[in-house]
Amino acid sequence: MRDRILQFLMLIGIAIAFRPPQESLSQNGTERIPVFKQGIHIDVFRRPNDLSVRYAISIPKGYSESEPVPLILALHFGGSPNGAAQSVMVTLVQPALAELGAIIIAPESVGGAWNSAANDRAVLALMDAVRATYRIDTKRIGVTGYSMGGIGTWWFAGKYPELFSIAVPVSGVPPASMAGWKTPVFAVHSRNDEVNAIEPTERRIKELQKAGVRAELVTLTGISHAQTQRFVPGLRRVVPWIKEVWK
Repeated sequence: MRDRILQFLMLIGIAIAFRPPQESLSQNGTERIPVFKQGIHIDVFRRPNDLSVRYAISIPKGYSESEPVPLILALHFGGSPNGAAQSVMVTLVQPALAELGAIIIAPESVGGAWNSAANDRAVLALMDAVRATYRIDTKRIGVTGYSMGGIGTWWFAGKYPELFSIAVPVSGVPPASMAGWKTPVFAVHSRNDEVNAIEPTERRIKELQKAGVRAELVTLTGISHAQTQRFVPGLRRVVPWIKEVWK
């Protein structure tokens, strides 16, 4: 998996740095991660008395501690988590959302769906570590994800509206009920998705719009579920909306 990812990165011209696993730093009891330079990096976040989290992180060009930047949580698809975080980062999220100038953090699932208790703890701990390490604008934190990650996007945004100011599920299945939903959402979905049908997403977006919640949908055609990279233009179309919400 790692060799295939490296070959793909060489083809598209993205530099990525792999680091050997190391202990996360701690200052005054707050867990931290290493300070990385511009680019995409792979590391392991080790937590005392809990599961370690392998993750990919993208640091935008020109990042400086003098100015806060947005933070995007990117959740990968299903199947084996090994290599999935860097895959969703380099094939979809970073190419589509680079214009935002955000730090993007993509954890690997510690087992199963994103709404598991273990993944909930792992994701929130990693997010806290990023915010403790980098200068993050806490009013501009978003979540996106593809397939299983799209389902996870709906779940995290619904459970933690005080943390996430925008949600962008891609090819994900929305929850059965939108009752009490608060987070602005812009979904991306293909009409030719043979795994996660678009109709539930269309219904939920309409429900949110009727409820007065900021909600939109990018509808794509001719793209099957497994064609992750072909969703890049659709996800990129969400960038102006994100900027507008974050004004």
